[in-house]
Amino acid sequence: MLCTQCPRSCGALRTDTRGDGLCRMPALPVLARAALHHWEEPPISGTRGSGTIFFSGCSLGCVFCQNEKISHQDFGKLVTMARLRDICQELADQGAHNLNFVNPTHYAHTLRELLENWRPPIPVVWNSGGYDQVDTLRSLEGLVNIYLPDLKYLDSGVAARYSGAPDYPEAAVAALREMVRQTGPCQFDGDGLLKSGTIIRHLILPGQVGEAKAVMDWISAEFAPGTVLFSLMSQYTPWGDLERYPEISRRLRTSEMRAALEYMENLGLAGFTQERTSAKEEYTPPFDLTGI
Repeated sequence: MLCTQCPRSCGALRTDTRGDGLCRMPALPVLARAALHHWEEPPISGTRGSGTIFFSGCSLGCVFCQNEKISHQDFGKLVTMARLRDICQELADQGAHNLNFVNPTHYAHTLRELLENWRPPIPVVWNSGGYDQVDTLRSLEGLVNIYLPDLKYLDSGVAARYSGAPDYPEAAVAALREMVRQTGPCQFDGDGLLKSGTIIRHLILPGQVGEAKAVMDWISAEFAPGTVLFSLMSQYTPWGDLERYPEISRRLRTSEMRAALEYMENLGLAGFTQERTSAKEEYTPPFDLTGI
């Protein structure tokens, strides 16, 4: 395949076993971990956990990525489509509340093929960095129940510096609108678990409280109350080689977290916040081919 399914639209050749694109991944899925995960938002994790499947590679490449082992170093194992389906069923059999495809943007074609030929018994979650292409998302309509995207930046300069993607704000805003169009307002089951809907995440970066406020302003203005949920994440941990980015080579200050939290409360955004204790390396899943 010549791939144009993410906003990079690099047109690279991806064979079953080789990928020459910016994501560096072949057409067949490369996975790093498949396991029950208990640290998502409460209506996603529930009591038994979310059935997370982590895809390797990435078309975005944020310099601060805490999943560097898979997003930058490409750790993972190539699997067949049959094995991917078996992994999904195994997670459902373990009691997962949903199937949570993490970092799926460059594997949209894989998930479309999987879900057009097999409908899982539990909701499907698209857990992406928000850097998605609208046409690609439209091709998934009716196959994805829950969208769990980031809205990392609304400033193109910040997006260019930390993700090499000055078009991120434009692409992400369009993608989020499409996601919400597909899912409509959040719907819950009798146990408070999300059946369908969109949760928008934002990770506060050091020195970027203003960007966090801009993101919250946009969500508040764009979507009517009750349409989406917002997740304000404060678990930023300095990761990787940040020598060229000294301004983010530290943890968040308490004052930064407090300012963002107060702003969220004053806007009346419904959703979730994280405890400061989540800003630890131990909260990053071990990428060791568990479940693959």
